Amino acid sequence: MTITNRWLLPEGVEEILPPKAIELEQLCRTIIDLFSTWGYEFVIPPMVEYLESLLTGTGEDLDLKTFKLTDQLSGRLMGIRADITPQVARIDAHLLKRDTPTRLCYLGSVLHTRPGKSGETRAPLQVGAELYGHSGVASDIEIVKLMLATLKHVDLDKTYMDLGHIGIFRTLSADSSLTEAQQSQVFEALQRKAKDELKSLYKSWQVNDASSTTMLELIDLNGDVSVLDEAKKLFSKRDPEIGRYIDEIKALAESISGETDVSINIDLAELRGYHYHTGMVYTAFVPGEGEGLAFGGRYDDIGSAFGRARPATGFSTDVKSLLKQHTKVYASPSRIFAPAVADSALAEKINALRKSGKIIVAELEGQQASATDMNCDQKLIQENGEWIIKES
Repeated sequence: MTITNRWLLPEGVEEILPPKAIELEQLCRTIIDLFSTWGYEFVIPPMVEYLESLLTGTGEDLDLKTFKLTDQLSGRLMGIRADITPQVARIDAHLLKRDTPTRLCYLGSVLHTRPGKSGETRAPLQVGAELYGHSGVASDIEIVKLMLATLKHVDLDKTYMDLGHIGIFRTLSADSSLTEAQQSQVFEALQRKAKDELKSLYKSWQVNDASSTTMLELIDLNGDVSVLDEAKKLFSKRDPEIGRYIDEIKALAESISGETDVSINIDLAELRGYHYHTGMVYTAFVPGEGEGLAFGGRYDDIGSAFGRARPATGFSTDVKSLLKQHTKVYASPSRIFAPAVADSALAEKINALRKSGKIIVAELEGQQASATDMNCDQKLIQENGEWIIKES
């Protein structure tokens, strides 16, 4: 690397400069404060962990996103976290070991080996909330409402919420005659809503059992909440378990139907996080953006690898992405310029102002920059033996 390009950062890795950096920090504070008012306790997991712990129960997708390195002390493989949720699950299962419902929240940087799409950051600032120890739909409802409350912090005019349930596809797959390899191909086709492709696959495999062919109908089951009534008629007679899943989605949809700035969309072929989630999944979108802004779902199995399989549900989002949607303009605080004068009264004044939260920029001996050059809109001057603040 030459001297001329040493300032370059890796693709997808960015830095945040003033004044956006303080805006990001303030947004982080308000979100964590919000989580606290809902009873969520803050935890700070480490940036790196042994790989087997970091990737337990998360599936291939997270494995591909994770940077690996060798620990020089133990010789074991470690990973730089690409998602904080598995770490929080470990904390709940292995360290806290509570029998009651446990609410935890977190905030920290994660790192991805490659961006999700062109131009996307590889270093999100992930914030999230997780609720452990409750298997009912009430915990999913709480998490979705907290997700929406978080998005309101960036003053979004409209939020679109996609709701689905991984359990429907899992149940149909278990009851089908498909091999594991075939299930993977069906999964990929469903994700792309490729109905004709799926028909061709079934024809080439000579598959026509009820559970397999019913997956074709999943592709068309998306739209407003009336889709759930259609799905209930279609599935309830075939498998009561699927009927229960549909009831869970309906209960969640009804719980947020009164939100005037939220539009609900049902998508029963939504399989995001299939290898990770076990129940309902939910994604929040904003107008004009093709990618989701916040993601959540139920993942009841992940804690078993840490000794306690606790029911769990949660959501996360990237605070950097939230900041881009933020319409609120933070008022820049006044900056007060203090001259380089050896005066005990001035030193006392500066200390008192700083204790009260004021920003004091002290002039350095010999510097040529004025108060205006130092971005100060006020300055300390001496009048009648007292140091007072005046506009600069």
